[in-house]
Amino acid sequence: MHFTKFNISGDIGATRRGGNLSRARITTTRIDTLFLTMDPRHSAQDVLRCSLCKTELALMHCNVCHTHLCKDCVLIHFSDKSQAHNVVPIEQFLSTLSYPKCSNHPTKQCELHCKQCDIPICSSCVSSKKHFGHEIVDIFEDFEAKKEILKNDLQEIEKSLFPKYEEAASNIQIQKDDQRENSQKLTAELKKHGEALHKEIDMIIKSKQAEIDVIDSKHQAALDKQEDEINNTITEMKQVIQDLKSLLDTSNVNLVSKYQSRIAEFRKLPHKLRISLPTLKSVKINKEQILKLFGSLTPLSIETEEEGYTVPSPVVESPPPAMSLLDVPKLITKLDTGYRLLYDVSCLNDDEIWTRSKDKNLNLYNMKGELVKSVQTKSGNVPRDIAVTRSGGLVYADYEDSSINLMSGTQIQTFIKLPGWKPLGLCTTPSGDLLVIMNSDDEKQTKVVRYSSSIEKQSIQWDDQGKPLYTSNGIKYLRENRNLNICVADESARAVVVVSAAGKLRFKYTDTPSTPRKLFHPHGITTDSRANILTSDYGNHCIHIIDQDGHFLLYIDNCALDFPWGLCVDSRDNLFVAEYISCQVKKIQYYK
Repeated sequence: MHFTKFNISGDIGATRRGGNLSRARITTTRIDTLFLTMDPRHSAQDVLRCSLCKTELALMHCNVCHTHLCKDCVLIHFSDKSQAHNVVPIEQFLSTLSYPKCSNHPTKQCELHCKQCDIPICSSCVSSKKHFGHEIVDIFEDFEAKKEILKNDLQEIEKSLFPKYEEAASNIQIQKDDQRENSQKLTAELKKHGEALHKEIDMIIKSKQAEIDVIDSKHQAALDKQEDEINNTITEMKQVIQDLKSLLDTSNVNLVSKYQSRIAEFRKLPHKLRISLPTLKSVKINKEQILKLFGSLTPLSIETEEEGYTVPSPVVESPPPAMSLLDVPKLITKLDTGYRLLYDVSCLNDDEIWTRSKDKNLNLYNMKGELVKSVQTKSGNVPRDIAVTRSGGLVYADYEDSSINLMSGTQIQTFIKLPGWKPLGLCTTPSGDLLVIMNSDDEKQTKVVRYSSSIEKQSIQWDDQGKPLYTSNGIKYLRENRNLNICVADESARAVVVVSAAGKLRFKYTDTPSTPRKLFHPHGITTDSRANILTSDYGNHCIHIIDQDGHFLLYIDNCALDFPWGLCVDSRDNLFVAEYISCQVKKIQYYK
């Protein structure tokens, strides 16, 4: 970069009186005090200081960086080779300033600025006592302050806010792709089920297709609205960026004085939509009750998220069809896995289940008990918990490796690393988030963390009194309920701990005292479409069913359960139970 050496010796505008600029002599050997003296009626005096060192008098000005410079700091300023600099003597910069004409006294230039009225004024305005008692500063001081605001606003918009809006717009497109993919999946499932029902249910298929279309319309409208709002703001921000750059380059004080910052408006980043995509819940064909038993679509759920909390959109959910619990649950089938010890089970769909045992392989079985697929963990460690994603992938917790891993097909990638923490249990949510319960490496703390993709968005650890919500050791599993409550089976606490979506404790279920049993040992946990909570009581060889408010409903203790551990339910609310010792998976019907 070319550097111009300046021999600074000459006159610099120092004191402005009555519109005429007096001169003060400045040389390289001796720098006299330089004052921009305001109107005699004001006591304040401002020294034009260097913008870099903040102490020496400014002799030069960079028109590119809008920076005042002293003699020594000129060299420092030119050392920044990121852009070309245009440095001129300070008197040249001052002489180019365009002072506004006074609106009340047209023959006068405005050399002052009233802070209370936020307008430029002249000396005659002050004499008129219209601004008596107001704080009045030199208009150049206000000009400099406004320029600083312009620079800060431009930097924040360009480097921080604008990229975030672009990212938000990109995320909308991803959600649109998910919406289209889910809609196609729903339609395909609907057609497949319709083929089995033949001509008797043609009209019902049309009706359900109409439901999907309505959901698609609402979903599309919500996404379009969010996208339009973001794109509109991006367009406005581009214009503001252009305007700010123009204002930074202008010498028109009047234009700069009129600038009104919109930075507070732009700091309010776009709401992020949390969307729970619908699924088709089908039932077995019963020609006498085709309409009743055809199934239903879960409602479209759209929420907006802002700074760590969510504000639900005004979407009214229809309750699921009324169903009552069986007095005596029924064992439908049982599958032999061939494991030595069996821990967990997770439904890929209504016909296939993933299982986890005490070895390094994750096995997928069909309902005939046939091994469909077996995949070894990436690290070779025994996985700690498993969960199926909305797209049909599998996530598993690696306790020894402090990681969460995602398997798609036969490919496994590390999804989240947890330095200082060990994952105990995990689950996916209808909105696509991932919940992980984890212990600190020293096993003194336990918390639940919500991830969106791989980004931490919420941490739940303490109650309102600052006490831990969960014990710091032992077996723990968790699920998100249909009402967005987070349910944790805490074996060491001998309780099911339920908190709200915001992390506030709702209740703790510690077994019902009505039936004499051994101590409550909750292990696996799952929830169904009615928001009921099911947990396996390992030592008592049974399953507890409680409602969303913690009220006991039913024991499943008749299906020859043998040390039940992991639990999951399919789309028809059939329960799958992984038995630790027998290594069988039992499928149980518990609704009529």
